[in-house]
Amino acid sequence: MRRFIQILSRVICYGGMVLLIPMMLLTTGDVIGRSFWNQPIPGALELSSYMLAVFILSGLAFTHQVKGHVRVEMLVHRLPPRLQALMEAVTTLLSLFIIIIVAWQGFVLGLGEKAVSDMLRIPQWPFKLLVCLGGTTLALELLLDLGGSLKRAFRE
Repeated sequence: MRRFIQILSRVICYGGMVLLIPMMLLTTGDVIGRSFWNQPIPGALELSSYMLAVFILSGLAFTHQVKGHVRVEMLVHRLPPRLQALMEAVTTLLSLFIIIIVAWQGFVLGLGEKAVSDMLRIPQWPFKLLVCLGGTTLALELLLDLGGSLKRAFRE
């Protein structure tokens, strides 16, 4: 199960990374068009915003998997290993609680969303459902970490 969740997180992250080059080219083309010909690309800012949202949400779980999130360990690393693991389990449990609420609300809001973007008329519901997908994969990664922390905290 661990291997499946890690592969799923990686695949979703790579899917989001594919959007970086088109976003870069679109922004570059927009800046060049605006600077040299006073003609920006219509909807470029809107498209870049959506692509950035996809990139960020698709990379949440993978970033957690490789421990790329910011951690402050000034006091925790001085504690005994068992207490460190217990504190990690508690913080992971709290994080899991918050992420499950975020994923659930992303799903609820995504299903009920009827709005479209102002200029290009892009529906907003897929991006709200992406909050659910990113949150769910992050929750799965957090569950894996919670199991590992509990195992380290209560092993004999």
